[in-house]
Amino acid sequence: MNNNSLSAEAREVLMQLVGCIDQLNFDEYTKKINLLSNSTIGEHTRHIIEVFEQLLSGYETENINYDNRKRDIRIQQNIDFATERIANIIQQLERKDKQLLLTTVYNNQKISIDSTYYRELIYNIEHCIHHQAIIKIALLHFGNTEIAENFGVAKSTIEYRKQCAQ
Repeated sequence: MNNNSLSAEAREVLMQLVGCIDQLNFDEYTKKINLLSNSTIGEHTRHIIEVFEQLLSGYETENINYDNRKRDIRIQQNIDFATERIANIIQQLERKDKQLLLTTVYNNQKISIDSTYYRELIYNIEHCIHHQAIIKIALLHFGNTEIAENFGVAKSTIEYRKQCAQ
């Protein structure tokens, strides 16, 4: 798979997210939901956006640290602002693959491992889908939104279901 394919996949999952949050009103986007451990759709959306943004800024410095997200509360409180941030991410996705260093902290110990832009883009796609599955629970809880059939479903699961249907 080349970057055009990866960028297209990332763009697709992000556009699915936009399609869902655009259907919501402020209360639905910001309502704490017991089923989601009292988190909101806005908080999950912010998390997805900021992880993608960390990848893009880390591309420039060649060091990614997902722990250093900004946690911009405006994203989780304003659907239009979130949508603008997603559009900005989509415009920047197509990049050449290159070596990156992924840094995090576990047990008070800084850990750095080698990675690549493509590998991290795949991670972001899967991470986004995972959070979409959580958002889908909230959408079903509200019951008044249209949800794409494959929203929050891993690509491997979609392919498996196609094989089973044949």
